[in-house]
Amino acid sequence: MFWQEDDRPKAFEIPDDIVDLVFDIDCRELPVDHARDLAEAIRARIPELGDDTRLGVHNIHLAGSQNGWERPDPKLGQRLILSRRTKLTVRVPQEHREKLQQALDGAELDIDGCRMRIGKAKQKKLSSQGTIFSRYVVLEDGEADDENAFLHRIAALLAERGIRIKKALCGKTTEIEGPDGTLQTRSVMLADLRPEESVRIQQEGIGPLRHMGCGIFIPHKGIDAVKKSEDDS
Repeated sequence: MFWQEDDRPKAFEIPDDIVDLVFDIDCRELPVDHARDLAEAIRARIPELGDDTRLGVHNIHLAGSQNGWERPDPKLGQRLILSRRTKLTVRVPQEHREKLQQALDGAELDIDGCRMRIGKAKQKKLSSQGTIFSRYVVLEDGEADDENAFLHRIAALLAERGIRIKKALCGKTTEIEGPDGTLQTRSVMLADLRPEESVRIQQEGIGPLRHMGCGIFIPHKGIDAVKKSEDDS
């Protein structure tokens, strides 16, 4: 008899214990800086999930400056004009998925005077892609003027989780309105991650205020992610 075991490593299977729910929405416009008001409107619909830090509400973004079009300036009170294809995405633990869907399906939210009606949702697994990107990570004191301090803190936080960062790149800083006033945030890209590392960072995020879209990581195709965010944010 001849018998040889297949010793090839099995392909990584993306877990579904935390997923993205992608909702259809009917919404004509939103404030550019809508993170706080959107988070509060969603929490009002399902307050029992308010303390679960795994719940993340993605900010709604449109294409960046191109073909002569410039992104509205939040300081001037300008608004984002949404297309019919625009979606609302919420990152949620699987055990809360059904409850969240029921709470938001058909809900009408008021986002700083802008009406948003939420429709049906589709479940989407996280990505195993090795390059991921966050538009907003909340900065600590001194990090707005010191990229290296920010990157060293991120690397240390991930090292505590057993993840060694090989490539990281900062983007620009952005001010957003938080629960207690204005916050400084910075975009960051992480690259050359193993599939299980990428998924874990997407599951756990980095830093506070994930219900406001901070520290949420999404897949990106390459090193141009941070440069592109300067237009998208």
